[in-house]
Amino acid sequence: MDIDVTTLLTRHSEALALFSERVHAVKADQWGEPTPCSEWSVRDLVNHLTAEQLWVPELVTEGATIAEVGDVYDGDVLGTRPRAVWDAAARASRKAFSEPGALERTVGLSYGETPAVAYCAQMITDAVVHSWDLSRAIGAPERLPAALVHFALDEVMPYASALSQTGLFAPPIEPPPGDSAQTRLLALLGRRA
Repeated sequence: MDIDVTTLLTRHSEALALFSERVHAVKADQWGEPTPCSEWSVRDLVNHLTAEQLWVPELVTEGATIAEVGDVYDGDVLGTRPRAVWDAAARASRKAFSEPGALERTVGLSYGETPAVAYCAQMITDAVVHSWDLSRAIGAPERLPAALVHFALDEVMPYASALSQTGLFAPPIEPPPGDSAQTRLLALLGRRA
């Protein structure tokens, strides 16, 4: 994906804001509800995305490796105040990617050295798709912003067919002909809109 830094940071902020909006819409009795992500409750989903944001300062700002960070973000990171923990993690992630020169760095991910711009693009896509998952789980509006959908679709298209082989994604499904970009994105990631 060829995208300028300003647009990348804008999409990142928008994706975090979208997920934040959904997190703040979770009602007290919805944290245990199932999501489209098999075996994940609403709390599990929010915990997953929160932990991902907590990794960003370590990897991007500190230059730490996966091995150096270890298992510090495994398990429950939300504690008794899931919304506040998510908000703090999102702010820290946004700040880390926005620092001067941050997107020119290379980060060590589980699958190897990766340009920080690619890492940021992956984080955007994850937040966009999980915003839809969370919306469906809690009954919030499922329509995603077009700019984020198109960004995520462009990001995931080159490697979508290989994602299900990781065991972390459902196999892609065939979207209805002529359907929306959002439906195509979700179908690529094994979700039925």
